[in-house]
Amino acid sequence: QVQLVESGGGLVQAGGSLRLSCAASGSMFSIDAMGWYRQAPGKQRELVAVVISGGSINYADSVKGRFTISRDNAKNTVFLQMNSLKPEDTAVYYCNINGRRERTDWRIYTYWGQGTQVTVSS
Repeated sequence: QVQLVESGGGLVQAGGSLRLSCAASGSMFSIDAMGWYRQAPGKQRELVAVVISGGSINYADSVKGRFTISRDNAKNTVFLQMNSLKPEDTAVYYCNINGRRERTDWRIYTYWGQGTQVTVSS
């Protein structure tokens, strides 16, 4: 059974940096995408950044130029380097992984981490 654990969140002043990590335990047959979402109070969960199995990377417009997503496939870990943080980046950040569990199971499964709080003060 795959479980995702996020870490690296915390409190930082505007302009500061944080690096989030998400480690996946267990094994998957293949991974289609690894990414980060965030949800601020009173708002819908939104995609922040995602890396697709082929190497393509997409960012939300609001974080382009400031955030960088990266992955370590050997360790089933995805990172989010957040620079030049703004108060509007304050949210709970969730790791997300999509992929196949087993070779004989065609279905794509979605896994979510428990979330890590990022708070950016003015």
